[in-house]
Amino acid sequence: MDGDEGLTPVDPRYASVVRIQSVILSLILLALAAVLEAIPGLPTGLFLLPALALATWLVIFAPSRKVARWGYDLGADRLRIASGFLFRSDTVVPLGRIQHIDLRQGPLMRRFDLATLVVHTAGNHNASVALPGLTQADAVAMREAIRDYIKEAQR
Repeated sequence: MDGDEGLTPVDPRYASVVRIQSVILSLILLALAAVLEAIPGLPTGLFLLPALALATWLVIFAPSRKVARWGYDLGADRLRIASGFLFRSDTVVPLGRIQHIDLRQGPLMRRFDLATLVVHTAGNHNASVALPGLTQADAVAMREAIRDYIKEAQR
């Protein structure tokens, strides 16, 4: 992304998490294609070949591209999160606007000692911003740094 200099990349192990999620999605896609292949009268491979091509791309190429486009910067008074290779997103959240902070971990993220930091702001549209692929320790440290900023701002 343009203007990504100075951004900290997410942990490279996050690519493994995305790859495993892609394998699960691909298995479901291939199972659905196999069921559709059983419809009589349709040419062989009509559903299975495109599904196989998509599954291959999802598992081999997409995870590293997706993870390479995630970056963040925790500044003195703001959190910037940039992501996306087809649809780009560059979000700046002023720390003073943050209402509360969540850390999330699913079973895969726990297995790789990773977490997702979610900050919630006031408002309806885009009131939550998630930053996946942080090490558990980095996510906790960022949460505490944001909490400290909020405490100081309220004094």
